[in-house]
Amino acid sequence: MANGSRSLALDSQHRFYTFASWGVVAIVLLGFAKTYYLKLVFGTPGLSPLLHLHGLVMTCWFALFLVQTWLVATHRVDLHRKLGILGAFLAASVLVVGTITAITAARLGRSPGPPPLIFLIVPLGDMVVFGSLVGAGLWLRRHREAHRRLMLLSCLGILAAAISRIPLDAIAKAGPLAYFGLTDLAVIGCAIYDRVRHGRVHPAFLWGGLFVVVSHWLRLALAGTPQWMSLATWLTR
Repeated sequence: MANGSRSLALDSQHRFYTFASWGVVAIVLLGFAKTYYLKLVFGTPGLSPLLHLHGLVMTCWFALFLVQTWLVATHRVDLHRKLGILGAFLAASVLVVGTITAITAARLGRSPGPPPLIFLIVPLGDMVVFGSLVGAGLWLRRHREAHRRLMLLSCLGILAAAISRIPLDAIAKAGPLAYFGLTDLAVIGCAIYDRVRHGRVHPAFLWGGLFVVVSHWLRLALAGTPQWMSLATWLTR
């Protein structure tokens, strides 16, 4: 009976992480459909080699996240661990290419809405959050419950760029409040799931989630300040 209850609990967790991974991928596809995935259909302007590389690296990361979640759900943990080596190199590529792309876009005056130098704090902050959470997740890879939560948060924490490009007037008008607010709701949803399902919020969701949320409001507080504008100007010279 105890084994049966444990099996049901594991199945429920697998369903949650599978649903969450598909949700993350759906947001990315929706946000970048017009400018990347379906750009031939929409006839949007061509992309530079750097943007193509950035799109490829990010697509590979989210695809790997989806595959890794599926492998765990289907009890192929052995293959999941082997692909984890690829994941570490891919995460490093996301950090390097993402940072270069963000700075280059700001230098060229590109932004989904806000002034480029002000918006630069969004993608650069995402890279800090992503690197921190992925690093912690890899460090704690032998601790399954912490690892899976941190890896999910690492993906949720970089959704602002995709959300900002979803073609909805409400999101465009709200600006960063919408990008960050919707991401924070997803993080809070994870914490609620933990509380309801396990009777407590796992420390990885608690502290990792707080890190994501605080980073958002810290960026909102710093964006446009003389200190940030000075740094952004220096970075984009």
